[in-house]
Amino acid sequence: MLLPIRTSIRPRRTPYANYALIAANVLIILLEYHVDSRTGRWAFRPWVYYFILHAQRPALWQFVSYAFLHGGLLHIIGNMFFLYLFGNNVNDKLGNIGYLCFYLAGAVFSGIGHTLVGGGDVLGASGAVAAVTGAYLVLFPQTLITVLYWLIFIGTIELPAMYFIAFKLIIWDNLIEPQFTPPIAVAYSAHVAGYAFGIAAIVVMLATGLISSSNFDLWAMLKQWNRRRQYRDVVSSGYDPYTGQANTKQVTAREIKKTPAQQKAEEKTMQLRTEIGNRIRERNLSAAAAVYLELMAHDSKQVLPRQQLLDIANQLTGENRHAESAQAYEQFLSNYSNYEYTEQIQLMLGIIYSRYLGQIEPAIKHLQAAAKKLTDPGQLKMCRDELAGLQK
Repeated sequence: MLLPIRTSIRPRRTPYANYALIAANVLIILLEYHVDSRTGRWAFRPWVYYFILHAQRPALWQFVSYAFLHGGLLHIIGNMFFLYLFGNNVNDKLGNIGYLCFYLAGAVFSGIGHTLVGGGDVLGASGAVAAVTGAYLVLFPQTLITVLYWLIFIGTIELPAMYFIAFKLIIWDNLIEPQFTPPIAVAYSAHVAGYAFGIAAIVVMLATGLISSSNFDLWAMLKQWNRRRQYRDVVSSGYDPYTGQANTKQVTAREIKKTPAQQKAEEKTMQLRTEIGNRIRERNLSAAAAVYLELMAHDSKQVLPRQQLLDIANQLTGENRHAESAQAYEQFLSNYSNYEYTEQIQLMLGIIYSRYLGQIEPAIKHLQAAAKKLTDPGQLKMCRDELAGLQK
């Protein structure tokens, strides 16, 4: 048994729309049931049957309303847990209005998929949640999901989101496992339709620029793979990408001789960078930060990959090593100025310079830059209050 329990990223802004959807689902299930006077058991109230999706003769409103109804406590707990787990970060990326529209569209398309294959009456948010999970796969494929497993032993393991969602949640749970288990009342077709919609819709939005792409989402990975493929094809055909002409003769590169000291310095640089990567993969950020400081002392011009550098800067801040964390954040801004949450880094830098390093000029510079971009009311108030205190 495998159960995802945590992701390696957190939303930068409060996911109000996702919280509202969870609250709405919980409120509605409390209104769904009553004690049947004839049987003395819990049963649906009569109005519920008007809002279930009747796949053979559906009413238009049922393609939305069915996604807010649930068939029991375990049903809603499972759906809301997955919605909370994956929806918060998708909400952060799409914004509250965009996320709400996406969620409702996921419910509609999963309902359509279920009716097209001739499914029976259906209720539950699992199709819409599948769309949200598919969106997470596209937006954050390289993040890690902590998975709880129990067979003979109980433990946890971290798996890349792309592989866990694609192979476990989509392929195994909905396509393979149902072939070997007794029939149960699960709308697998609605799940598959939801996943397909979520993946396709987010890829289209990234490709058309409706939402900003990063270097780590699935669309960026596909573009990078395609560029590498094209480069290999043209080079293997004899084309010289530097001159724009066919290369018909073999060129022997002139070896640049390096002194023993240079070779030793390069070897140490590679060793330190490799060790940083290994420590981060082990989630030992404290050790990675210590090696990073050693790397900076050895060669201050070295720049780590974006996420590694950000993780280390955050770790140094958490360890109250403010001068070192400021240096890491400054290096991050210098080399990754197109980062989608630059204002968060500028706010952090402004506070570090103001409160801990006593450097007023750089503090004001970063806080003013952050104030122009911040959208979270709490963060914006913090930024303005800090600026007001510095400019007295």
